[in-house]
This record gives sequence, C-alpha cells and structure tokens, in this order.
Amino acid sequence: MGSWRVERLDQLPTALLATIMTKLDVSSICSLAVTCRAFNSCASHILSFLPNFHILDISPSMELIKSLLPPNSHLQSLKLDCGQLNDSSIELLLQPSLQELCFHNCADFSGKLLSEIGSRCKDVRSLYLGSVAEKRGRAIHISDLEELLGGCTQLEELNLMFDLSLFLRHNFARVWALASKKLTSLEIGYISSVMVTELLSPNVGPHQYPNQIRPSILPAIQKLSLAVDYITDTMVGTISKGLMLLTHLELRDAPLIEPRVTFDLTNSGLQQINQHGRLKHLSLVRSQEFLSTYFKRVNDLGILLMADKCANMESICLGGFCRVTDTGFKTILHSCSSLYKLKVCHGSQLTDLVFHDIAATSLSLTHVSFRWCNLLTNHAIKSLVRNTHLKVLDLRGCKNLGDEALAAIGSLCELKMLQLDNSDISDVGIAYLQHGIISSLVSLSVRGCKKLTDKCISVLFDGSSKLELQELDLSNLPNLSDNGVLALAKSRVPISELRMRQCPLIGDTSIMALASMQADDDRGHGSNLRLLDLYNCGGITQLSFRWLKKPYFPSLRWLGVTGSVNRDIVDALARNRPFLHVACHGEELGTDPWNNIDSSYMHDYEELDELEQWLQEGEWDSDDEEMEDAEDDADVVVE
Repeated sequence: MGSWRVERLDQLPTALLATIMTKLDVSSICSLAVTCRAFNSCASHILSFLPNFHILDISPSMELIKSLLPPNSHLQSLKLDCGQLNDSSIELLLQPSLQELCFHNCADFSGKLLSEIGSRCKDVRSLYLGSVAEKRGRAIHISDLEELLGGCTQLEELNLMFDLSLFLRHNFARVWALASKKLTSLEIGYISSVMVTELLSPNVGPHQYPNQIRPSILPAIQKLSLAVDYITDTMVGTISKGLMLLTHLELRDAPLIEPRVTFDLTNSGLQQINQHGRLKHLSLVRSQEFLSTYFKRVNDLGILLMADKCANMESICLGGFCRVTDTGFKTILHSCSSLYKLKVCHGSQLTDLVFHDIAATSLSLTHVSFRWCNLLTNHAIKSLVRNTHLKVLDLRGCKNLGDEALAAIGSLCELKMLQLDNSDISDVGIAYLQHGIISSLVSLSVRGCKKLTDKCISVLFDGSSKLELQELDLSNLPNLSDNGVLALAKSRVPISELRMRQCPLIGDTSIMALASMQADDDRGHGSNLRLLDLYNCGGITQLSFRWLKKPYFPSLRWLGVTGSVNRDIVDALARNRPFLHVACHGEELGTDPWNNIDSSYMHDYEELDELEQWLQEGEWDSDDEEMEDAEDDADVVVE
C-alpha cells in the first residue's frame, strides 16, 4: 500500500476538513476561513449542516445572516443578537429542526415572532426571547403568546425577558393552560404580582363559577424567576402552595411608590415559603431602581419562621431587608448547613457580629456578596475568609473595609471574582493581593476606591507570572493617570474587559498604549480587549479615535465614550466598525438590562475572532477615509 504525506492542512481531504470544522463554533470557523481558499470553501459548505450557530457578541444584519445561515436541516441550537433584525428575517431564522432558541435584543420584532415560533419550531425545548416589540410601533397580542405556548409542546425552559403585564388579565390564565406539561423552568422579564397570583391560583378567573376548580397550571415547574411590581404575601403564598416541585425561586421587585401592607411582603409571607420542602435556592430582592424603599414589614421574626422550613437551602439572596438584624442573619448561617451561596444587599443592620462564631458552623461558602452593607468592617472579613474555598466575593459599597481586609482576602487561593467598589483600600493593601490571589483572579473591581493611584497597577502586575485576569474595573479613580495604563499595557495581561470611566487624568496616551498592547506574540495589537469603557475620561480627544479604528482593537465589541466628543467622529467610527456598540450616554456596557449576570465570573472568549474580517474584507479603505474626513472637519472646528 502506497504512503502519502500531507505537508499543509489545506491538502487534507475535504470530508476530513469538514469533520474537523464541525467541532468548532461559528467564530472559530470564520477564523479558519480567512486563512486560505480551501478553508473558505469548506467553511461555506459546512454552514449548511452545522448543528450549533451562536453569535451573541455582535448584531449581524439581515444580509450577513443570509450569507452565514443557509437552510440547514441539522441545525439544533441558534443564539443571536437580533439588534439589527426584524420580522422580515423570521422565515430565515426559524428552522423546524431547532431545539434551542436564544434571541437577544428583539425590539424591532412584533408579536409575530412568538406566533411563528409556535407554528414553525414544534420541537424547541429551550427558548429565550429578549426585549420583544419594545420599539415604538411594535406590539404583542395575547393570540401571539397563545400560538407560542400551544405550538411548542416540547418546551422545558422558557425565558420571556419583556413586559407581560400589558396582556389582558382575563385571558392570561387560559392561555398559559396551553403551556407544555414538560416546562420545568420559567423566567419572565416583568409581570404584575396580581397576574402571577391569578395565574397560579387553584381557583379560576372572574368569569367562572366558584365550584369550577381549574386544574393546576405549570405543574412541573422547578425553577421560577420573576420581576414584578410588588412582592406580596399573597403572591408568595400562591407560588409556594401551587408549585409543588419548586426548587429555585427568584423574585425581584422595583416599586414606583411605597407599597401598602396589602401589596407588600411581611413576616407572614416569609412563613409560607417552601411549603413542600423542596426549595434549594431562594432570592428575594427589592431593587432601588426607581425608589429608595425596603421590606419594612419584615424583621428577625420573619427570618426565624422561614429558617424553620429552609434547613436544606443551598443558596439565599436577600436584598432590601432593612429591619433584619444580626439575629436574623445568624439564624440563616446556623440553620442552613448546606448553604454555599449567600448574598445580602442593603443589609443596613448587618454587622461583624454575624461572623463572630462562623467557625462553629459546618458551612463551606463559595459565593458571598454583601453589597452596601455599610456596618461591616475588617473584622468581619477576617472571620469570613475561614471559608477557604471562596470563589466569588462581592463587597461593593462596604465603605469601612480597608487594607486589613485585603490582607485577609489575600489568603483565598481559589478566589476568581473580587469586587471592592467604594471601599477604603489603598495601594498598600493592593500589595497583599500580588503574592496571593492575583494569579487566580478572573475579575477584579476597585471602582471608586479613591485612595488608589498608578502605583496599584505596578504593584499588582509587575513581576507576576501568567495571569488569568479577564475583567478589570478601574473606574472613578481620581489619581489614576496615563502612567498607570502604560504599566498595565507593559504587563501584557490578557484583559478582555477594561472599565476606566470617570477617571479625569486618563487621556490619549492611554488609548495609544492599549492599542499597542499585546498579550501574545502572535496576535494583533490590542487584540484581547472586547470591552473598553472611557466614559467621561478627562483627557480623551479626537486623537484617540484614530487608534480606535481598524486594524487596532480587532476584537472590540463595546466602547463607552463621552457624549460631548465630536459627534461626527463617533458616527464615522460606528460606520467604520458596524459590529461595535458605541455608548455615549453613560450607560453600563456589556450587560443585558433584563438579566443581571453579576453571579457569573468567567467568560469563555474566543482566542481569535475573525468573523468581522471574513464578512467585510475589503471595506476598510473607504471607511478609514470617512473617519479621516470627520477628523479633519473636527480640526477645523477646533481651530
């Protein structure tokens, strides 16, 4: 039998190349496609039988989707940012073989998207729809929801991240009775507490006789996550009683006015939680988004009553319980022996005493968050770090924490995420991290720590071995200057998200340094950064925009700048880089407004993202000239 050698990968048999490339995701396939004609041809072919198609970090246009998403009977999972799409793309997107659908930013779609999913995607098992019909002139009718729920009979997970409170209440329960009996997980972006109560109540709606008992709706639900107008005793009791298999319950409200007793959570409501004994994860949060308000009708007694039924709880998140003291919080720590995740927001009466005897418990906490718990001091952290397996530690807004707390935190060798916003730490305290946890950290935030200077950058990164740090927040540091950013660039840390908003001393030199920054020898300039927030940085001028255009920052997807920067230059940059989200109004970048992801701490970024290059090869010259014209016009205005 003759022997043969392959000197180049593109000489491999086409079938073998196709088999290899089907193991990759879309971005990686596009990375290969730009290397040679053989790979390009193979990539174009395999897109017609790829099982998974995921593009969430850019908003592709209809034209790009046409070139990337041909008819594909093998397609099972489709995840897209639909910011540039509308109803005209429905026929192209919805293929009968799909079992998983995830569409973000569907503001320009109407309710037709829901009804068409119900009629075209009968086998879909997991569905996520974000911001549907939020654009003016778009609407969702109850019939659209009815076709969705009646058509998708195999649904197991449903996330409707938009406002469902606009539907008429008298039809709402009837429509949800059509939902798949296999549905185990439900998340809703916004709904009124009254609608939830009527939906899950064992009695039927207002147009039926009292002796007509409605069969249980959503009998298989195990995970329920809702954002509502008010968390009330009635709603909590109805959920706890009606959903017998419930293991995860997440409720969040954001009142517009101070709630009355009938529209609020009290000790009585907490006592009704976990009536069937299956609950493992509980989150009750009152947001301060519109009004500074709290759960004023819940105190330690309510927590004691709840703890009696929650001994097997693994995760608890409590936000806005301003009347709960150390007694209530200690009850949780000592009653829930399986607890590994504890979050408390706006715990205004939480003090160090809660952790005084934490060593006497059998807890092994891995995720801890005490946001805006202003009475905590360094002593609390010294006790808390006895949980040596901590992976996430969120201490944002704990203003009394200083360098002694950092000395204790430095011993947590498994820590992945550390958030210290607005604390009293200094460069001296940051040094405690350099020889300990900096090598394990994936995310670090020191936003608003006013004592920090450029020295904290050199202290953290000088002489460090290979680091895993991907996210760094240096926002609102008045003493951070270009020198600190230069030190960061020289360290070659592979940061993917860098936030430096509200730093008055940051200027054009920082942008030039980051544009030239290389984490690996074989990669492009500034190639790792996918998010860069420069909002309201005092020294940023039009010169920086010359470094923000191609070929610099090839992976950049989110950019924050000050709105007062010349608008023509900003618009030209947006046209030069159509996949770049440019924010000029101070909004936080890279977050989904319906779905806060602060519980996650790691992102799996691609090593090389050539998607934009493959799709738009050859378009750079004209765009660059347009930006130069805008810069010249700005120069004239300045002169």
